[in-house]
Amino acid sequence: MKENYCILAGGCFWCIAMPYYELDGVLKVYSGYGGGKEVKPTYKDVKNQMTSHKECIKIIYDEDKVSFEKLLNIYFDHINPFDSEGQFIDRGESYTTAIFYRDEEMFKIAKQLVNKIELETNKKVEVKLLKETTFYLAEEEHQEYGLKNPEDIEKELKESGRKQ
Repeated sequence: MKENYCILAGGCFWCIAMPYYELDGVLKVYSGYGGGKEVKPTYKDVKNQMTSHKECIKIIYDEDKVSFEKLLNIYFDHINPFDSEGQFIDRGESYTTAIFYRDEEMFKIAKQLVNKIELETNKKVEVKLLKETTFYLAEEEHQEYGLKNPEDIEKELKESGRKQ
């Protein structure tokens, strides 16, 4: 097994985590905060735009079973990559999109996918490619929220406009 991880911001972390829970090769999905300067941000502060952090997920995965590129393809299927102001009903900097890269290879894969989407759609992709910063784990009640609260997450997905 070759364990790796990636950090993605795609709006509501409860919503963006859902497609990864059952994916073969994904070992764990954590909800948290990334991309900001403040130490130990809280859900309340991030949600209320009182920090420079984004809601993010950290996906721990087995590279022998699933690739970073596949994880990104799923990510792009579950966000609006052309929205620079947030995602669906969640507005503000903490709900904007980003792919956090650790090395040149991750950056290259993400950039190629962004270029491909832009060529296919003739639209500018607003997903930021950012150098990875400290990932802060969200409070326990946010971990595996969709698995623990299936009715609530279904309602959230529908009310947010992510799911019809």
